[in-house]
Parts: sequence; C-alpha cells; structure tokens
Amino acid sequence: MPSTMPSHDAIILGAGAAGLMCAAVAGQRGKRVLLVDHADRPGKKILISGGGRCNFTNLHTAPDRFLSANPHFAKSALARYSPQDFLSLVERHGIGWHEKTLGQLFCDGSAKAIVEMLLGECERGGVALHLGHAASAIDHADGRFRVTLGGVVHDAPALVIATGGPSIPKMGATGFAYDLARRFGLKVVEPRPALVPLTLGGDDVLFRELSGVAADVVARTGKTAFREAALFTHRGLSGPAILQISSYWKHGTPVGIDFLPGRAQGWLREAKRAQPRSTLRRQLAEALPERLAVTLAERLGHADELSALTDRRLDEAERTLSAWSFTPNGTEGYAKAEVTAGGIATAELSSQTMQAKRVQGLYGVGEAVDVTGWLGGYNFQWAWASGVAAGQSL
Repeated sequence: MPSTMPSHDAIILGAGAAGLMCAAVAGQRGKRVLLVDHADRPGKKILISGGGRCNFTNLHTAPDRFLSANPHFAKSALARYSPQDFLSLVERHGIGWHEKTLGQLFCDGSAKAIVEMLLGECERGGVALHLGHAASAIDHADGRFRVTLGGVVHDAPALVIATGGPSIPKMGATGFAYDLARRFGLKVVEPRPALVPLTLGGDDVLFRELSGVAADVVARTGKTAFREAALFTHRGLSGPAILQISSYWKHGTPVGIDFLPGRAQGWLREAKRAQPRSTLRRQLAEALPERLAVTLAERLGHADELSALTDRRLDEAERTLSAWSFTPNGTEGYAKAEVTAGGIATAELSSQTMQAKRVQGLYGVGEAVDVTGWLGGYNFQWAWASGVAAGQSL
C-alpha cells in the first residue's frame, strides 16, 4: 500500500517556466507547495531556449501577439504581470541582459541563470521539489487531489497542470497535460505544432537545392504577414518569418513570399531604362543571395537582357516576386516545433485565476493552455504571467 505524506496547499505538475513561477509566487504567499517533474532537472526547455541564452521576454508583448480560440483570454494575466515586472526580477538577481531585434530580451550569459533565479525564488517560498519521478496515479475525491509519486501519496486541495505541450519530445515533452485535463472533463483545443519549419513537395522540391540560403522577406498566409528572415532547408522552409507564419498556416493553403519587400512598384521598368543590358538575374543578385537570384530568374524564364523584355512582362515578374506562392505539404512536426498551439480550452478556465470553472482547485498554466505567442520571448512571458495569476490565486 502506498504511504501518505502530510498534505500540501497545492501540487504543481511540471517544473518548467510556468510551473516554477507559479510555485515561487504561491510559496512566497505562505502556501505549502509541492513542485513535481518527471525529469531529473527543472527548466529543461529554458536551458536550451535562445541558443542557450534564454529569450526570456519581449518588450512589445500585447494580447494581439498571441493565438487562442478566445483572443481576449490572455489580456488579464498579461496586464497584471508585464515584461517589465519580469525584467525587474532578473535585475534584482543581478543577471546581465541585452535587447536584440524586435524587443527580444536575452541573458548576456547562460540560460542557467534564469533557472537558478526561479529555483532561488522557490527556495525563498519554501517550495518542496520532487524531481525524477512521474506520477503513477492522480485521483480527485472529497475536494482533494491525490498524486502518487514513487509509492507515496501526496494530497492537496489544488492541482496545477503546468506540464506544457508535446513540442520537443526529446526533452521529455508529452501530451500529458491534455490527457489529464480530459480526465477531469475539460475540453481541449486540438493541439498542433507551432513555430515550426514547413516542408515542401511537388514542384517546390527544386527549392530544397537552396538549402542554407537565407533572405529578408515578407511571409504571408491569409491576412497575416511577418517581415523577417526566411531560410531554405533540405526539407523546405524555415527561419523566423516562416516559424512565425507556421502558427497561422492551415494545411493545404499557400504561403506567399515577397522576396523584395519595400520595392516600389515599377522598379524593374526603371532598371530597364537605367541599365537596359542588365538581366533579371543581375538585378535580383543586387538584393538577394546569388543562388537564390539564379533560381528565381530561371523559374521566371527571363534570361534575356532587360531591354528585350516588355514592360508588361517585367510587371508580371514583379508581381510574382512580391507574392511567390509555396504550398507546403506539412510541417517538421513536434520534434522541431518550438511550441504547441491549442491545448486546454480557455473557455474552461478563469482568465483571472487560471482555475477550471467546473473543477474547484484545478488550474492550467503556460503552454498547456490554448494560448500561443509569437516567436521572440512571447511564450515565456505568457508562462510567467499565467504562472503568477495562478500562484496568486492558490
């Protein structure tokens, strides 16, 4: 028979970004918190993020930079715990940081500093950490949750699901959060890989020969567009612009690429007047990597000098180059996805506290919930903000 430990005020499943933040906040409010993870170390995804320097937040955080079935859900938590709040915590711990492009904040040194900071905050709150054991049983009766770990039953009136999504399975990520939520009767928005490279097939396979070539582009799908770098890979398309657009992309729909963003209409006509003996390939090579310029010119079928091309054909080439259509045949899946879109339905949770509306004491935070941020620190900010919201409510 399993033995029973003294009860806790809250058991938090998952010692990632959201779980660590939630535990620290609740612990420092005087709650007796047990933080559990099946991994042998906390914060594994934090450690590999941002190339090992952890892109821990984004100064431009706003609710419209998050995807969710309910676009308003994230507003409350994000408003109550801002990037500046987390930055103040970072500075209080003496961690050096710097801003990169587009409001992204990184550690000057290793991401380990962020994990150590969060563990230090947990220690201040007297949080009990239980690592290296998966829960063998989770039960709920009489208003209490019982979690069996290594043959020992721990119980509490509150249980927080902070186990993330299945992205990056080599780090031990699984769909455990969704299975558990469904067991408690909560709806789950179908999860899918997000911030993930796209794969190409059919006629687009020829572009795989450009593997390693990158260019500044505008990538579009539907009404959504991002201007950042795109990278050709041996499987298809990647780079920040593509990762961003992947979260909005639906299977079977095209992705449009503007290879020359910012060019005024009629620029090829002007080039023809100024340099009639130039070619389309040469014009493209002035703005794009040579291999990409050659491939685009060949696909357009314009090898002649500009003077031999009519203005109409030049206009057509311009239009094609500004909206080159790729139809990806899929993504590289959870193995390469930075995050998971979908998750515990926001309709099931309070946006103020992250507590389930129909199950007293059950909470969902971070990536486990159907809130997915843009690339560049937004998902960490959601982890911190949702973790704080739950931690203040426990």
